[in-house]
Amino acid sequence: MGPVVKRLEAPMNTEDDYSTYSGTGPHWVCNPDAKAVIRYAKGGPACLEENPAKTLMYWLQEAAKKHGNQPAFKVERPCPQLVDGKAPPALPEADWMTWSYAQFLDEVQSAAKGFIKLGLQPHEAVNVWGFNSPEWIIAANAAIWAGGKVAGLYPTDTDDAVAYKVAHSGGAIVVVEDQAKIAKLVKGLEARADTCPAKKIKAFVAYGYEPTPGEKVNVPVVGEVPVISWRELIETGKALPDSEMNDRNAATDPGHCACLIYTSGTTGDPKAVMISHDNIAFEAGAMLGIMRQDCGLGVDAVQARILSYLPLSHVAGMMIDIVSPVVSSCQSPGWTTVYFARNYDLKVGAIKDRLQVARPTMFLGVPLVWEKIADKIRAIGAANTGAKKALGDWAKGLALDNSRSKQLGTPLKEGMGLSLSLKILGKVKEGLGLHECKYCLTGAAPIRVDTLEYFGSLGMTISELYGMSECTGACTVSTPAAHLWGSCGYELPGIQVRAFRVDESDFNKKTNCPAASELADSTEACQGELCYRGRNIMMGYMCQPDFGPEHVQEIEKKNADTIDKEGWLHSGDKGMITNTHMVKITGRYKELIIGEGGENIAPVPIEDHVKAACDGICEIMMVGDKRKYNVALVTLKAVGANGESPGSDTLDAGAARLNPAVKTITEAMKDKAWIDTVTNAIKSANNNGKVCANNAAKIQKFTILPTNFSEQGGELTPTKKLKRAVVCKQYHDMIENMYKSEGVYIEFSA
Repeated sequence: MGPVVKRLEAPMNTEDDYSTYSGTGPHWVCNPDAKAVIRYAKGGPACLEENPAKTLMYWLQEAAKKHGNQPAFKVERPCPQLVDGKAPPALPEADWMTWSYAQFLDEVQSAAKGFIKLGLQPHEAVNVWGFNSPEWIIAANAAIWAGGKVAGLYPTDTDDAVAYKVAHSGGAIVVVEDQAKIAKLVKGLEARADTCPAKKIKAFVAYGYEPTPGEKVNVPVVGEVPVISWRELIETGKALPDSEMNDRNAATDPGHCACLIYTSGTTGDPKAVMISHDNIAFEAGAMLGIMRQDCGLGVDAVQARILSYLPLSHVAGMMIDIVSPVVSSCQSPGWTTVYFARNYDLKVGAIKDRLQVARPTMFLGVPLVWEKIADKIRAIGAANTGAKKALGDWAKGLALDNSRSKQLGTPLKEGMGLSLSLKILGKVKEGLGLHECKYCLTGAAPIRVDTLEYFGSLGMTISELYGMSECTGACTVSTPAAHLWGSCGYELPGIQVRAFRVDESDFNKKTNCPAASELADSTEACQGELCYRGRNIMMGYMCQPDFGPEHVQEIEKKNADTIDKEGWLHSGDKGMITNTHMVKITGRYKELIIGEGGENIAPVPIEDHVKAACDGICEIMMVGDKRKYNVALVTLKAVGANGESPGSDTLDAGAARLNPAVKTITEAMKDKAWIDTVTNAIKSANNNGKVCANNAAKIQKFTILPTNFSEQGGELTPTKKLKRAVVCKQYHDMIENMYKSEGVYIEFSA
């Protein structure tokens, strides 16, 4: 791959590239067996001639024909267990268990026939519950090959959440990693038996342990359900003819649902986003086209590599880990191999060990992952002294200047000594296992600009994507050739993205916002709700007829409130589009704080500024809706705080360095140096007119919480988005205490 050629402006679709919509809709469906219309464009990558819709069975079959002997999966088996809480060294790659593409296809077909034998009916779901593994991906594909759909479950799902998802999805087969998950599901189903019965469950399949022969489980409403091993499923399928599976393949249309992605909503039961075969294959193709063009991925007949570690039940996992490798291996002269992390890697900070073996050519990290990596590198840099520190600072300074100049519309700057500095910094990338990565990206939640700048100082470009489950993952993309820090990129080929001023009483009435002059333009007239259309837009939210007519009507209303009469998916995100076609998120309408005087306050830019000003802060959440002023809840970086777990009381990373005499959160909550530092960080945001446009936006008081936000605590979704309403409810008494108390810092009290 040669050097990235910097673009002068972001690529832009033409009107003919956009999907065609006609009539007033509805442009959605919601029944489990529904078929969505394929919305072709007149030309370009979304048109019939260039990109006819195909089922996912086609893509896997063609990839196996083309690269049958090449490795599809690599995983450490058996997985080495933690020793005193620490991860043993990675196994040599030669010792990793491998599936070729031919073996992948063979196991998918065998599992599909096994599912049919167990009773899976067309359009029913297979639920998969466990950490990422070859069996997870094979089961997902097998569900589709059997004429059904896959509905993944988050490894961290509660009893209640998983029971709802299995029942709502119409789950007929539940594939689990461990025995405890079956017990959790049954417990959840018992509690929900009256409101959402799981009527369709016919079997459990265990891939992470060996069930006892003839094992059965009593499931509420259903009765005795068999539990079989993965090996038995495959052997059963191998012995069966292909005829029924082939008939179901032939009856499957690209407009049928291939997978359900359950939204990690902040309130109420999650919605089931229906993703068709064409939705996800088109999305994968659009992304791969960009990567070939701007990053050189998939151009040559060589191996591409990804590391699978983020939940496969999330739309990003489904698209990047499950579908894209197959589509890429089919479309390009090379092949893609999926390496699997250990299930504890993120918890104990050992993901680097797997990266060093996989050496991914593409790597997706949610913001929390990138920030954790940055914390570790900063800690190493902070320990350097003398000449070593001076050399590192010099190299990072040159690399940062160069990275800043690589942004869209900026003159390229290559200072004297840049090559040497990048060579020095290359050792950092090699230590991370990212030295062969052509495309580093981030998504699922907003990332701070200072995090992007930090990686820029290491000579690394982190490209930001934007989208949601409802648009099959991404509708905008950034690349090393076309990016702006603070922007989430430009619209993907064939996908239409607009900022609309939407009528408050009728969301079908909307006007296009004028383009912003630059990313820093805060003109309100340029900002509106981001909406999108295209072949990647979901079929709709799925209803479950077993739940009764009221449920069906509720889901129909949610669809009608999300996709308007012209087919525009309304995101709920506030944003703008610049005259160079770059999209910027300026807030989320549901997150906007409405001050007592009616002022609209976007909290995220203010919160990000505070975090950037104090490296020891993990999170900060503003509160102030319908109040005279704003207050803030602050959490500090702590050992073991990884989003899933709140971690310990011991300070970590930048928090540990702020005042070496203070070792714990408990001590920091009373420490003057800490209180002054956080106060100054808040003052810095309050005095910055770009983030605090007026006095109503300023933070007047704050407290330091004794623990971090986490999934376990219920404050974060599985994709690490903050559940603001949950936090407000959980800390209601402390918030009220801040408003009643005098002073800027109000010490936390339970």
